[in-house]
Amino acid sequence: MALKKFSFNVLETNNHARLGVINTHRGKINTPAFMPVGTQASVKGTFIDDIVKTGSEIILSNTYHLMLRPGVERIISIGGLHKFMNCNLPILTDSGGFQVMSLSKLNKVDKEKGAIFQSHIDGKKFILSPEESIRIQKGLNSDIVMVMDECPKKSKDYIKIKDSMNLSTYWAKRSKKAFGKNPHKGIFGIVQGGLFSDLRIKSLNELLKIDFDGYAIGGLAVGETQKEMFKTLDDIKIHMPKNKPRYLMGVGTPSDILGAVKRGIDMFDCVMPTRSGRTGLAFTWNGRINIRNAKYQKDNTPLDINAKNFELFKYSKNYLNHLFNTNEMLGSMLLTLNNINFYQELMFAIRKNIKNGTFSKFHDKYIDKL
Repeated sequence: MALKKFSFNVLETNNHARLGVINTHRGKINTPAFMPVGTQASVKGTFIDDIVKTGSEIILSNTYHLMLRPGVERIISIGGLHKFMNCNLPILTDSGGFQVMSLSKLNKVDKEKGAIFQSHIDGKKFILSPEESIRIQKGLNSDIVMVMDECPKKSKDYIKIKDSMNLSTYWAKRSKKAFGKNPHKGIFGIVQGGLFSDLRIKSLNELLKIDFDGYAIGGLAVGETQKEMFKTLDDIKIHMPKNKPRYLMGVGTPSDILGAVKRGIDMFDCVMPTRSGRTGLAFTWNGRINIRNAKYQKDNTPLDINAKNFELFKYSKNYLNHLFNTNEMLGSMLLTLNNINFYQELMFAIRKNIKNGTFSKFHDKYIDKL
């Protein structure tokens, strides 16, 4: 039986906001979509079945970290990442390009060889070329593959950002060639160019010539202000192809997501809901709650009385405060689940309001509240 081809359809638009669906052979992904981050084949502190119950339809894992541990050959031996982590959802894998920036003290970049890493675990040397990144992602058997790119740090140095953008374009060509023809999988190009609109547009135009299944916007969420991020999206939104999914990498807060959807973005990922959950920060429809705060020691109300999923309303702020202040792991697990569930409730509400033509009103109500 032939596998279903990777495809994307826009169903509704509300100004620049888009309601769509990505079809994969493992299931559909309603967009705008948020992808929980399972960097090392695990969404920290949760069961994959619970991730599914939140309404998540795709997760993200990371090539660099899985390359180091457990190693791609070990995952290939069991039949791929889905079987390894017991996950039936579609999986997108990052290429490792972000680690070129985040682990810059442990690597150097060579145009032809790629990123030469010194493992942050044991110091062992690894070379992650565009071809090797794609080989690993194919071995992981992910459903959406990202090209190898260089994600530069925020900089006002135009020449530095331009050189980095040109390198990413060169690596994108090599990545696409290495990917070959895989109609049931998607490969996304990554638009770079920092905060310079002319470089962003040039980067996009070069990627359009290569022809990808989707287009990501990288190099944001690296220290710029929300205003700067939104301006970058405003500068490029009318140039993005209408028939391909648009993915804003590493973003973000609920208000970041609302503002980016307003500017035509379809896909998001961020460690914020899980990382915040582990440190005591809860996201709710009434705003953020730092559950470690002493004022919650006598508060026997739930984080959100309307949180029916998983019956999270059964757990009081008083109890959650106790769990965090005694370092009980259940506290981190409950807040992580609360946060992912909230993010998916947010995405569902965004999609509903785009469909109903009321997204602008919804955006304005919550952009400064969440």
